[in-house]
Amino acid sequence: MSPVSTPTKPKRLYRKASLTRAVKKTEPPPLDLTAAIVIEDVKPQIDGGLYPVKSIVGQAITVQATIYRDGCQILAACVKFKEASQSAWQEVPLGPLGDDQWQATFIPTKNARYVYTIEAWSDLMATWLDRTEKKGRCDLAIKSEAEEGLHLLTELQEKLEKEDRQQLAKWSKRLSRSEGISEEVLRIIHDPEFLRLVKQVPLKSETSSYRNLELVVDRKRAEYGSWYEMFPRSQGTITGKSGTIRDCIRRLPDIKRMGFNVVYLPPIHPIGMTHRKGKNNALTADKTSPGSPWAIGNEEGGHKSIHPELGTMEDFDDFVEAANDFGIEIALDYALHCSADHPYVKLHPNWFYSLPDGSIKYAEDPPQKYLDIYPFNFNCGDREALWIELKRILEFWVAKGIRIFHVSNPHIKPLRFWQWVISEIQRDHPEVIFLAEAFTDPHRMKFLAKAGFTQSYTYFIWRTHKWELRDYLTELVGTNMRDYFRGNFFVNTPDILHEYLQRGGPNAFKIRLILAGTLSSSYGIHSGYELCENTPRQEASEEYLDSEKYQYKVRNWNRSGNIKDFIAIFNGVRARQPALQQYRNLKFYHTLNDDILAYGKWTPDMSNIIVTVVNLDPFHVHEDLLHFPFLDFGLQFWQTYQMIDLLTGAKYDWRGERQYIRLDPYHQPAHIFLLRK
Repeated sequence: MSPVSTPTKPKRLYRKASLTRAVKKTEPPPLDLTAAIVIEDVKPQIDGGLYPVKSIVGQAITVQATIYRDGCQILAACVKFKEASQSAWQEVPLGPLGDDQWQATFIPTKNARYVYTIEAWSDLMATWLDRTEKKGRCDLAIKSEAEEGLHLLTELQEKLEKEDRQQLAKWSKRLSRSEGISEEVLRIIHDPEFLRLVKQVPLKSETSSYRNLELVVDRKRAEYGSWYEMFPRSQGTITGKSGTIRDCIRRLPDIKRMGFNVVYLPPIHPIGMTHRKGKNNALTADKTSPGSPWAIGNEEGGHKSIHPELGTMEDFDDFVEAANDFGIEIALDYALHCSADHPYVKLHPNWFYSLPDGSIKYAEDPPQKYLDIYPFNFNCGDREALWIELKRILEFWVAKGIRIFHVSNPHIKPLRFWQWVISEIQRDHPEVIFLAEAFTDPHRMKFLAKAGFTQSYTYFIWRTHKWELRDYLTELVGTNMRDYFRGNFFVNTPDILHEYLQRGGPNAFKIRLILAGTLSSSYGIHSGYELCENTPRQEASEEYLDSEKYQYKVRNWNRSGNIKDFIAIFNGVRARQPALQQYRNLKFYHTLNDDILAYGKWTPDMSNIIVTVVNLDPFHVHEDLLHFPFLDFGLQFWQTYQMIDLLTGAKYDWRGERQYIRLDPYHQPAHIFLLRK
C-alpha cells in the first residue's frame, strides 16, 4: 500500500501561501487624474485581465488597443512583454491603423508564463518634426522651432552611441547656423540621415502604461493531438481475465500505425470492493466483477498505486518509455474521489462529507447512485492538508514522466481549487497539460478554461447538423473564447455513444472522425471506435451495452469491418498538414445543401491551405456548389488552380469561385483538399 503523505505542522505557513497564490484578487489601478493619454479596449484580454490569455510557443500574438489623448501632440506606443519570472522587458512598436486604433504582433518563444502591457507616450521629436514641417511649408517664422529642436537634439545626444552622437552634433551645428530660415530647416529635417539619427531613440513625455496582462504559452501538444483512450484491462486476450500494462505495450505499434500521438488511460489504481458495481452499471456485483476503475482505492493502495492485476510500477515505467520511443505521450486520469476502501478514508475521514449518523456520504446525481464513490469535501476543516495531498498526487505522476492529465468531472469540484493546483504544478512544470472532462453548462466550462485548464471537452458529440456545427464552431474560434478555450473534440467516450453513431454505421464513424479532426486540431476516440462498436445498452440510451467500465473486455482488433486503415490515412493527413494542427484558423464556406459542410484552414503565410467538404448524411449521396473564395489566396479569375484530395490522391483542376461537389458516404464521405497554386 502506498503511504499517504500528511503535511507536518511546521509547513503550515508555506501551505497557506501556496493555497492563496493562484487566487489573488486583481484590483484595477488607481485613476491618474493627470494622465493625458488614454489606453483602452486592449485585446486580447480575458475579463478585464482577471485571467490569462493562452497561446502556443512560436504563435504570433496580435495586440490591439485604442489610444488617444487631448491636444495635438503626436503619440507613439509599444507592446512590452517578458517572461513572468524575468525582469527585462522586450518591446515591439505599435503601428497606427487609423481612428485611434493601434496594433502590434509579438512572438513568445518559450513554454512559460508571460506578462505583457502597452506603453504610450507623447513623442517629442515626432511632434517637433510635424509642427516644424507644417509651419515651414506655410512660410511662417520657425526660429523658435529651430531653437526647440536644438534643445531636443541635445537631450537626444545623451542617449546615442558615440559615433551617432558625433554625427548628431554636426546636425546640431547646422541647425544652429540656419537661423530659423524655413528652407534650410526643412532641408535638414528632410534629410534621411538626420531622420535616421533622431528616430533611433524616442524622446518620451507624459508616458502612460496599461496594467500588466498575463499570457500562458503552452507547448504544441496543447494545441495539436490525436488521442486514443483505452482501458489497460481490456487489452488482454483471455476472456474473463484482466489485461495488463504489458499488454498495453504490445498494443503500441497498432496505435502508432493508426497515427495517434496521445494514449489516455482511465484510472489504473486499485479498485474498492465496497458497493462494487456489476455488469452494465448494476448496483450489485458478483465475485468476478472487476468494478469501475473510478472507484479508486483499497487496502493495496490509492491514487499513487497501480492495480496489481495490471502489473507493477516498473511495468508502468517501461510502458511510458516504450510509448516515448513511438512518439506517443501517456495521459493519465486524475479523478478526485475515493472508494470506501481507500486508505484516505481511514486516515482522514474528515476529508469527506459526513451524514448525521456519522457515516460518510457517497456520491449522488439523482436518479443515479454512486455507492462505490466517496466525494472529497474540498472545504472541510482540514482543507489545507487535503489540497496539498491532492497536489502531491500530480507531483508523484509527473515524477514518473507523465505530462498530460485528463481530469474527470472538474466542474463538480471547487473551481478555485483548479485555479490553484494548475498554477502550482505549471510553475515548476509549464509543459504539463490539463484536459477538463466537463460536460456541463457553458459558464462552468468557460470558467474552467479561464482558471487554467489547457484543453476542454466540448458539446461536439451532440452537434450533428450543419447549422449546429457552424454556430458552435463560430462561438469557439470566432469570439474571444479562442483566446482561452481550446476544444478537444472527442467523438465518443466510455459514457457517450451518440445516436448518430448507433444508427449510421461505419459511414457515420468516418464522418464524425473527419469532422472532429479537421474542425479542431485536437480530437480523440475511445477504443472500439475503430471497430465501429455502436450497440447501446437500451433504446434511447447513450450508454454502451456491456461497457468495459464495469467488466473485462477482449476484442479482436483486426476483425472484419474495422476502419483502422481509414483512421491511419486520416491521421497521416493531419500529421503532414500544418494548417490542420492549428486551432483558431477556421473559416466556413457557403454551400446551399444542409447536408454539405465546407470550411477552410491555412497557415499564416498561406503556404499550406486546406479545404474540407463533408457529407453529414451517412445514408445518401449529396451534391452541391461550393463557393470557394479563391481571391483570398492570391488567385485570379483567369487562373487554374489544383486541388489534391489528400484522402484519395485524386487531383482536380478548378477555376473561379463555384465548384461542383458530389459526396457518396459509402465510398467517399468527404474531401480534404490541399490547394496547389
